[in-house]
Amino acid sequence: MFYPAPRPADAFHFERIVYRKDGYTATVTINRPEKYNALDFQTLVEFGAAFQDASWDDAIAVVVLTGAGERAFSTGADLTEQIKFQERPHDYWKWFGAFQEAHDRLRNIGKPTIARLNGIVVGGGNEFHIACDFAVAAEHVTIRQVGTARGSVPAAGATQWLPLIVGERRAREIVFLCEEIPAQKALEWGLVNQVVPKGELDQAVAALARKLYEKLPESTRYAKQQLNFWRDFSWGVTVGHARDWLTMHVPSAETGEGIAAFQQRRPMDYAGLRAGLAEPQTKTCGNCGATGLPKESAYCLRCGQPLQDR
Repeated sequence: MFYPAPRPADAFHFERIVYRKDGYTATVTINRPEKYNALDFQTLVEFGAAFQDASWDDAIAVVVLTGAGERAFSTGADLTEQIKFQERPHDYWKWFGAFQEAHDRLRNIGKPTIARLNGIVVGGGNEFHIACDFAVAAEHVTIRQVGTARGSVPAAGATQWLPLIVGERRAREIVFLCEEIPAQKALEWGLVNQVVPKGELDQAVAALARKLYEKLPESTRYAKQQLNFWRDFSWGVTVGHARDWLTMHVPSAETGEGIAAFQQRRPMDYAGLRAGLAEPQTKTCGNCGATGLPKESAYCLRCGQPLQDR
C-alpha cells in the first residue's frame, strides 16, 4: 500500500498561508495581515492541504494555528468575497464546503493543536480558535462573535462548541450580545488556557508544545478522539443544516444591511430591519386576484401576468 512521504513545508507554495515545520511542530499562519487575516475560499483550501500534510507527517507532534502580524488572529469570512455571494448564493455553499472540510481536518488531525492568538479574534476566526485543543493569547487580544449583530449566524462551531467550553449562559452572552471579550475575561471563562504579554507569546506556545511532545503519541491521539465526542456529535447533526440555511440567508435583507453598514462605516439600521418584518412579505395579483405570492416574484404564479410592487 502506498503512503505519501512527508513533504517539506515550502514544497506547497501556498499564497494565503505560511506553512512551516520546525522539529516536531508544524505552524500554519494565515498570511493576510492587510485583510486582518480574513478567510477567503483560497485560504480555506490551503488550510485543508496543510492540515492534511501535518496529520500524515509522523515527525510532527503538535500543530500551531495563528495569524500574521499583531493586529489579528483572524476576523473570519472575507467580506470582499462575501459581497459577491449575495448575487451568487450557491457559491457560498461551495465556500462553506471548504470551511467545513478545513474544520474537519483540523479537528481530526490526530495530534494536539494550539491556537496562538496574536490579535483580535472574530467570527469564523473564533470558530477555528475553539476548534483547537489549546489557546494561548497575548494580553491585548479580544474575542468576539458578530453574527447576530451583522447579518450572519455563528453556525459553524460557535453555537455548537461554546456551550461546551464556557457553559450555556456565557455562550448565549457571546452569541447574542456580540460584545468583545478581553483576554483576561476569556481566561476566567475558560475560553483560553493562558494569557501572556505579547512579547512572551512565542515562548509560551513553544513551552506548551514541548509539554505535549513529551507525551505518548498514540495515547494522546485516542484521548483527543474521545474528548472530541460532544464536539463531533453537535457538529455532525447541525453543520449540514447550517450550510444550506446560510446559503439561503446570504441574499437576505439582514446580510445586505450588515455588509452595507460595514462598507459605509455607519451603524446598523436595526429599527429599519424590524420595521421591514411588519411589512407585507407577499404580493397580490391585480389581474386574477391570487394572494400570498412571493414578494420577489415579478410574475403571477397563477396567471402569469406581471405583478406590481405592492
